[in-house]
Amino acid sequence: MMKVLKLVGVAVFGLVLSLGIGAANAAESTANLGDKGDPIVIPIHNWSSQIVMSHVVGQLFEKLGYSVEYTTTDSQAVYEALRNGDVALELEVWEGSFATAFNAALDKGGILDAGTHDAVTREEWWLPNFTIEKCPGLPDWEALNACAEMFARPDSGGKGVYVDGPVEWLHDVQRIDALGMNFTQINVGGAAALWAELEAAAKNNEPIVVFNWSPNFTDALYGGAFVEFPAFNEKCKTEASWGINPDATHDCGSPAGGYLKKAAWHGMPVKWPAAYKALTRINFTTNHVGTMALFVDIDEMEHADAATRWIDENEDVWSAWLYASQ
Repeated sequence: MMKVLKLVGVAVFGLVLSLGIGAANAAESTANLGDKGDPIVIPIHNWSSQIVMSHVVGQLFEKLGYSVEYTTTDSQAVYEALRNGDVALELEVWEGSFATAFNAALDKGGILDAGTHDAVTREEWWLPNFTIEKCPGLPDWEALNACAEMFARPDSGGKGVYVDGPVEWLHDVQRIDALGMNFTQINVGGAAALWAELEAAAKNNEPIVVFNWSPNFTDALYGGAFVEFPAFNEKCKTEASWGINPDATHDCGSPAGGYLKKAAWHGMPVKWPAAYKALTRINFTTNHVGTMALFVDIDEMEHADAATRWIDENEDVWSAWLYASQ
């Protein structure tokens, strides 16, 4: 009987010790959260993958115990908002579109480079397969220019029309002149308007060249290729003597293998330490980003629902981001 009591006592002591350690770990985990009162404000922009990704990360932060808010923010102005602490992070810093604003903010101070996703990006003029078939030599830019009249519209004065995204994406508007292309550029209001233009062209089997990016859903739906302009070089932006046009800058294409970075307000590691540590581990692949866009643009899901679906289908991916050793 004494042996039994001793064994029971040892077991109870072990249970109490285990519970104590568990409580200590829980307390430590809670302490590592930092401020749970103020919400982590996440900016959203005007393309599908960024909005879904923002909701994915927001829902993961909620799993840690934080509150989260979302706010619509201009995709260029967001870096100043980060510096001021008006938003806590940015999840899709595309090199082609946002490197200039991102680097300027880093130089001013107030934001942190929170790491780079595995996803490799490209942003460029893009042709669907049903257009490539209509013009010999595509996707070479000189072949495109030779077929410019094929892309003309009633109000374009005989010039080909290149359909670009919103003006605030600040894409290169000098390339057409620098390369002497018989094209004019029009801007649409957002990603949804780009896809509406593309869908209408596909339905009517009409040629179209649009701004597009990778990773995205469009390759799986339409097939296609980026226009191959003269290879990018940093000197292309600043030195007229560099490149095929000795009298102009911007006579080249965009970077073919750009980064996709994350950024954070410099106060985030102190105010929300567990969230910041998770942010530095978060790492989306090309497939992840394309799938998020597909859920919305093809499956027609709401952004928050698409995020929940991605989380449900990828627990093996995100659990390491949240619960890896601190």
